[in-house]
Amino acid sequence: MIPPAVPAALHPLVAAFLADRDGVRAALHRYGSPLHLVFPQIFTANLAALRTVLDTGAFRHRICYAHKVNRSATFARTAAHAGISVDVASAAELRSALAAGFRADRIEVTGPKGAAMLRAALSAGITVNVDNLWELATLAELIPPGPAVPVLLRVSGFRGSSPSRFGIDLADIATALDLLVLHRDRLRLLGFAFHLDTAATTERVNAVGDCLDLIERAYGHGLTPTVLDIGGGLRQVFTADAAGYDAYDHALRTGLLGRGPAMHWGNNTFGYHVAEGMVHGGPVFHKYANTEPAATILAELLAAPLPGHGGRALGAVLTDNLLDLWLEPGKALVDHAGITVAQVEFVKQAGNGATLVHLDLSRDTVTAADQEVLIDPIVLAADTESPPVGVYFAGHLCLERDLITQRKVRVANLPAPGDPVVFANTAAYHMDLSAAQASMHPGPTKVAVLHREGQFVLCPDADYRPGDR
Repeated sequence: MIPPAVPAALHPLVAAFLADRDGVRAALHRYGSPLHLVFPQIFTANLAALRTVLDTGAFRHRICYAHKVNRSATFARTAAHAGISVDVASAAELRSALAAGFRADRIEVTGPKGAAMLRAALSAGITVNVDNLWELATLAELIPPGPAVPVLLRVSGFRGSSPSRFGIDLADIATALDLLVLHRDRLRLLGFAFHLDTAATTERVNAVGDCLDLIERAYGHGLTPTVLDIGGGLRQVFTADAAGYDAYDHALRTGLLGRGPAMHWGNNTFGYHVAEGMVHGGPVFHKYANTEPAATILAELLAAPLPGHGGRALGAVLTDNLLDLWLEPGKALVDHAGITVAQVEFVKQAGNGATLVHLDLSRDTVTAADQEVLIDPIVLAADTESPPVGVYFAGHLCLERDLITQRKVRVANLPAPGDPVVFANTAAYHMDLSAAQASMHPGPTKVAVLHREGQFVLCPDADYRPGDR
């Protein structure tokens, strides 16, 4: 059986670039395969969409690009040139942000931080988004004489939210406030922050309500916070056909039950489990079903009524209370702004009859953690009259687990050695979160793709400068 197609959503600029197959092959010839391609103009368009939503409100706001989403210097420099801020999570990201042109007052550091990272933050003079009580106390000890350091308190333990290993639990906020009062000459509380592992508006509204209560409590301690930081987590749109996603998911579950052709390799169940003749649980690729753009999700959140505030919308409450809204999008800013291209090395038949298309990259180069990508790679093969086929894409590592797709994928034509294969929308974490370099394989080169005067121009990522002609 040929699997249902799950076509990738492509930005028109990416689609136009891929339409020139000779140009794609020329890029591979020039820079090598595999190749990460980033599109700064799409980053800029995504930023504009979020800014449009935020600018409709009368409240002050700050967008901080979450650098951890991609190591690209192109994206960092594009964000700096656009005048937004940046969220860094390591000393290396801090150095990258400074090199990209961000001033200290436009940089915040988030995530768990040891003493070395805290010292680096103090040396750079940036805002510290405090993850825990130890960080807060240690920061107070390390601060040299001089101006107080601006801090945010990251909070967790909200009603209706899953437990989190990050942030200060609501039950411990009293201790945090006492520390801030004790060290008010060293620490200046800007406000409260959270980052939820969900895009659900209801959970975010609950978290906002709790943080607004914390702001009132802080004022009762003589502190003057003015910032509400809602983190990131705005979703991407991966598939161009939600019905195709649903059809594939149905075929996959049917195959797991043995009531149809198997779409899975080996014993992989993609997070599902089979019991009593039924498929239970949720798949590890659930995020690929999303169809709402990040700007729409943000607009829904700002318009959501807040319990305890007379049903007024979040945006209106921010305005009423003269609060600044901070957010830290990463995925939303690079959505559709990056692709990964690799070449077919050979095609073979496995002992179980499956067709394996071997590429010159590893699974970890284009997938994040244990996720399975549920959008189909794009094969730029020669057009033929052959019927569609179902294949598995395999990687180049000497590991059984190095199947780039552990599910059967529909391709229009069986590719041949040397044919380019494109993985769409890989800029968010896929490129950099766990790129494997086992067997001394080098990491893929990263190149910026610019569209100028109707032509595509390629530039090494490290050399890109916004505004250059």
